[in-house]
Amino acid sequence: MAYAVQHARVPLCITDPKLPDNPIVYANSSFFDLVGYTEDDVIGKNCRFLQGPDTAEESIAAVRLAIVERRVETVEILNYRKDGSSFLNALQIGPIYDDDGALLYYFGSQLDITAKRIQEQKARELADAELLHRLRNIVNVMTVVIRHTMREEYDAQTLGRIVSERLRALSDAHFSTIIQPEDQNLTFAELSKTILSAYAPLGPRQFRLDGPEVVLPRPLLSCLALGLHELATNSVKHGSLGEMDGSVELNWEVNASGTQLSMCWSERGGPAVVKPMRQSGSKIVLDLVTAVNGSIDFNWRETGLIVEAVFPL
Repeated sequence: MAYAVQHARVPLCITDPKLPDNPIVYANSSFFDLVGYTEDDVIGKNCRFLQGPDTAEESIAAVRLAIVERRVETVEILNYRKDGSSFLNALQIGPIYDDDGALLYYFGSQLDITAKRIQEQKARELADAELLHRLRNIVNVMTVVIRHTMREEYDAQTLGRIVSERLRALSDAHFSTIIQPEDQNLTFAELSKTILSAYAPLGPRQFRLDGPEVVLPRPLLSCLALGLHELATNSVKHGSLGEMDGSVELNWEVNASGTQLSMCWSERGGPAVVKPMRQSGSKIVLDLVTAVNGSIDFNWRETGLIVEAVFPL
């Protein structure tokens, strides 16, 4: 048992509350590896030597309270190594009792979660940037929808009703295809129709869908929902869905073994296509497809963008 604890991958130390200042009386090799101190540096000292100038008082107070109340607690606390570098420590502390219920020691296990928190922060920043990008796109799409509707020469009351219906459809498409319950299943046809019905300013006559019924697995559903929103947005802003005579054809098929989904997005009737210098929209779609181990190809054909993608099922 002693060997297992000494060589465990989890950094661990033990303190003795019966001695003055509750010092460390044991630490394993993983603990020394994490903090950079030697056994001579650590044994006989209180754990507070790991604290530093930016260690939050709230974290220190939480550790003290857990010791006073003799309970197991996990506290995120900023600690410092011997070389002065800091790390965010998911510290778990708790009492150790003998067979008669008398307090013997406290244990403290450490887990460096610095990288995890940095990754989470980056994910939040990316999510915020994606949300801002999407909100800007929604405004642009709304502008195109209103402009196209106005060209149809309705009276003021009818115009207001149709614009309202189309903008509501756009909103519904975002909520129903991106913000979904975990147990909600959609087929590729349902997903595609919902999104294109919302983005095509002139309705179903601007798009054609063709493919077998296939229920999308949850990870692929999220990827395709975001990807199709992005393709439709760019089409409204720069491609065929932004023109009265423009249209989109979306075809898909599943291979014989049912393990692969292929799709082809084809635009026609829009302005002459020029490969963009900044490919923010296509980069977002590429990242989404790559995240689910798919592949995608953009063909910036002058007569209309063609996008071909393959996904594992």
